[in-house]
Amino acid sequence: MADSEALAGYGLPSWVYHDPAYFAAEMERVIRPSWQIICHASDIPNVGDWHKLDLLGESIIAIRGEDGQIRTFANVCRHRGMQLVDGTTGCAKKLVCPYHAWVYELDGRLSGVPMKGDYPELDMASNGLFAVECELWNGFIFVRLKDDGGPSVADMMAPADDEIAPYRLSEMQPLLPPSTRERRVNWKNVGDNYSDNLHIPVAHDGLTRLFGKSYRISAHGWVDRMSGELVDRPSTDFWERFYQTHLPHVDHLPDTHQRRWLYWKLWPNMAFDFYADQMDFMHWVPTGPETCGLRVMTYALPDARREMKLVRNANDRINSTVNREDTWLIERVQAGMRSQFFDAGPLATSEVCLRSFNAKIRDIMGDLLAKGPTA
Repeated sequence: MADSEALAGYGLPSWVYHDPAYFAAEMERVIRPSWQIICHASDIPNVGDWHKLDLLGESIIAIRGEDGQIRTFANVCRHRGMQLVDGTTGCAKKLVCPYHAWVYELDGRLSGVPMKGDYPELDMASNGLFAVECELWNGFIFVRLKDDGGPSVADMMAPADDEIAPYRLSEMQPLLPPSTRERRVNWKNVGDNYSDNLHIPVAHDGLTRLFGKSYRISAHGWVDRMSGELVDRPSTDFWERFYQTHLPHVDHLPDTHQRRWLYWKLWPNMAFDFYADQMDFMHWVPTGPETCGLRVMTYALPDARREMKLVRNANDRINSTVNREDTWLIERVQAGMRSQFFDAGPLATSEVCLRSFNAKIRDIMGDLLAKGPTA
C-alpha cells in the first residue's frame, strides 16, 4: 500500500493540535491564503456602516461607501499604525485616526492631515488605507490576507449552489447580534467535530431524536455537506417537540427543504447552517495553538408570524444544548491530544469529511509533518 493510501486511513498526528512552531507555519500556509468571512452585507446597510474582523494580528474593516459599494481595508492609519476603529461594529462619516486625527474617506482616500505642511515627503494620493482583497458571495463578505492564486468563494461553494439557492441568502437580515465564544482548543478540533458523523448518535441525544437515522455526510472538494431530516415521531424533549410540531410552512422553500437541517462547511474554518426558519454561519478563528474564537451570526428573511418567532426560540434552545455538548467533547479531545499515549487514530471509511480535510492539510503542510514536533 502506498504511503498516501496508508495515511488516508489515519487522522493527523496529535502534536499538530498543540505545537507552537507548527501552528505558526499553518497560519501562514493555510489561514492567511484562505477566505475568511466578516459579515453579511445587511449588517452594514447604510453609508458609513462598518464591521470589523480581527485575525492573526490583523484588523480588517468592511465599510459601505457613499456610492453604496462595500470595501475592505486594514484597520491601520498610514501615519503611525494606529487602529482607526474599536469594537465590532459602528458607523462613521469619515474614518478619523484617534492618535493624530488623520482623516480618511469611506473609499479609503486620505483627505486630511493636520499640519500637512510639516510632512514635505507626504504624498496624499499614495497614503490611503491599505485595501484588502474582498469577495461578496450571496451577500456575505469575505476577505483574504494573502492571495496565493487559490479558488474564489463562489468556485468553492459551487457544489452547494442548487441546494441553497431557495434560501435567498442575499436577501437575509440579521436576526441575532454577533457573538464570539472562546474555545480552549486548536481550531482544527472545532472543524473536525463539525463534520464528524459518527459522534451524532453517541453524543447528541437531541439531534438523534430529531433526525432518527437520516443524518448523512459527504465531501465535495472544498466543501463538506451534512444533513438530517426531521422525523415525525414527537420527541420526548419539550423544545424539540415544540419545534417539530409548530415549524410553519415556509413558502419560498421547496418541500424537500421544509424539514431539513442542512450544513455546508467551507474550507478551512467556516460553516453555514440552514434551517427552514433561519440560517447562521460559524467561523472558528485561530488565536493560538490551543485556543480559538467561535464567531456566530444568525440571519433570516423577514417573517412576522408569531409561530415563526417561537420556533426560532426553540431552535436556539436546541442548538445551545448541542453547542454545550460539542464544547465538552472537543475540550476533552484537545486534552487527549496532549497525552504521551496518543498519536493518530484510525479513520473509518465513512469519515469522508475528515479524510478530505486531512488530505488537504497533508498536501500543504507535508514537509513539516514529516519532520515531526519541534519540542
